[in-house]
Amino acid sequence: MNPAEIIDDTVVTMHYKLTLDDGSVADSSFGNDPLVYLQGHHNIVPGLERQMLGKKAGDKFIAQVPPEEGYGQYDPGAEQTVPKTAFPPNQPPQPGMQFQTRARNGEVMPVWIKSVTDDQVVITANHPMAGQRLNFEIEIVSIRKPTKDELSHGHVHGPGGHHH
Repeated sequence: MNPAEIIDDTVVTMHYKLTLDDGSVADSSFGNDPLVYLQGHHNIVPGLERQMLGKKAGDKFIAQVPPEEGYGQYDPGAEQTVPKTAFPPNQPPQPGMQFQTRARNGEVMPVWIKSVTDDQVVITANHPMAGQRLNFEIEIVSIRKPTKDELSHGHVHGPGGHHH
């Protein structure tokens, strides 16, 4: 039997539209496959995950997530300027591109290209939506119990979820 409402350790299938305060649509699943995630396992931003608790299949609602519960405040100290020659010539850097690098402690971390000049590239560890309020339109499609594998791995498997 499927759970009646969203609680931690439930698999949620939902449609969403994410807009920013300037009205631009940052992402949407409407007209595409819905998002499927495991509640309570940090698979979506914390502020939205918190607001999903207690919702039921068929619910439609608006969720506003402040920066500190989304992608964080923008940190100018997380920017670095590097020579353009540090990038492969067959893949010229473009603003918005994401790639991975290693932090000083050896951990892999995502970075984005903020700007490019003739000879320099500004990269940032800030997510492109850092410092912005996230405005979600949500429609809950279904809720189900996770499989043992999904629960032990901390994410959904199969259609709409992660595939190993």
